[in-house]
Amino acid sequence: MKLTTIATTILLLTSFAATAQAENISHLQQLLSTKNCPQCDLTGVGLVMNDLAGAKLERANLVGANLSQTNLTGADLRGANLSGASLYGANLTGADLRGANLTGTDLRSAYLTNANVQGIDVRKAYLEGAVGIPTALGTADDFYKWGYAAWQKNDFTGAIEHYDRAIGLNPQFPGVYLARSVAKFRLQDDAGAVKDAMVAERLYFAKSDREGTQVAQALIAKIKFAGKPSESNTNVGNGNFVDLITGLSTMLLRFF
Repeated sequence: MKLTTIATTILLLTSFAATAQAENISHLQQLLSTKNCPQCDLTGVGLVMNDLAGAKLERANLVGANLSQTNLTGADLRGANLSGASLYGANLTGADLRGANLTGTDLRSAYLTNANVQGIDVRKAYLEGAVGIPTALGTADDFYKWGYAAWQKNDFTGAIEHYDRAIGLNPQFPGVYLARSVAKFRLQDDAGAVKDAMVAERLYFAKSDREGTQVAQALIAKIKFAGKPSESNTNVGNGNFVDLITGLSTMLLRFF
């Protein structure tokens, strides 16, 4: 009796799995042929580098799906479950992501310019290197962190974009001005670097932060020194531009 029950259970589970897999394949074919697949079950599907611009995927189940480098420009992903999905390098420009589940979603290096992100929680998503992250997706601290991630990869232009957002959210954040100063310095924008370092100095002083004030002052002095066309600045033995930046980066590391 027990063996019969077990056998019946196994048969039912196998049948259910086969039906679910067939439905999954059917929905995948529907998406690829029509780009219209709302509420579809696309769990774990592979859609790497596909063109799904304008696709209708409202409330679709995309748990664990691989959408790396896929074109999802203008796609409707409202309420979609993207938990654990890979959207690495995907183009989500203008996509509608309102209410989507992004728990554990890989959005590194994705393009999010003009994406509608109302009602989204990205605290458990991975956004390092993402381009055009909407201001609504993060706090000043978040953009500061993302800026530093770009800075570590020598993407100083990208770092500055994040720092700009951080300052827009909190213009009284001295560490961001200090970090942006270094990024501008690396891009040889000495005037901009000095201006930011001076703002950082003023804000640190206002907070009675002696160490921060001293670091900002040291940064200003170093930038001005580096801008002087003297033999001591260009002679490798006396410390060239690269040596100066390396030492400065080490000094500022604790402020990132």
